[in-house]
Amino acid sequence: MTRVVEPTVAEPPRRDMFSNARIVGGQFFLSGMHAGGPSGPGAAADTHAQAVEAFRRMRALTEACGATVDDIVVLRIYLTDIDDRSAVGRARSAVFSGDFPCSTLVEVSALVEPGLTVEVEAQGFLPTADHPGRPFTAQ
Repeated sequence: MTRVVEPTVAEPPRRDMFSNARIVGGQFFLSGMHAGGPSGPGAAADTHAQAVEAFRRMRALTEACGATVDDIVVLRIYLTDIDDRSAVGRARSAVFSGDFPCSTLVEVSALVEPGLTVEVEAQGFLPTADHPGRPFTAQ
C-alpha cells in the first residue's frame, strides 16, 4: 500500500488518523473530499461552489495517483440536503463525460465541519499499458 499526497490538497492534521489517497495493487482510493479547511468552507458557502472545490481536490488526488477522472469507477456523494443534488450535478458534469462512474448519492445529517454541505469519495483503477498515466507522488 502506498500513501499518495498532492500539494494542493491539505493532508489531515493528524496523519495517523487517515490518508487522503492510497494505492493498493492496481487501484486507488480517495477519502471524502470537501471544501473545508482550518476555518471552515470559507468562500465556498453554497453547495455548488463547495462541490466544485470537492471535485477539484478529487481530480488533483486522482492525478497524483497517476490516473485521470476517466479511471474513476465508483463515486459516492454525501449531501446534507438532497435538494442540492442539481447543484452538485452541475459541478459533476464539468468533471465527467462519456462513461460515467458508478455512483451513489445520499443525504446525511451532517459532515465533519459545520457549514459543509457536500463531500465526494472516489475509487478507481490505475491506467494500464493500453492507457498510460503519470507516475504517482508517494510518501
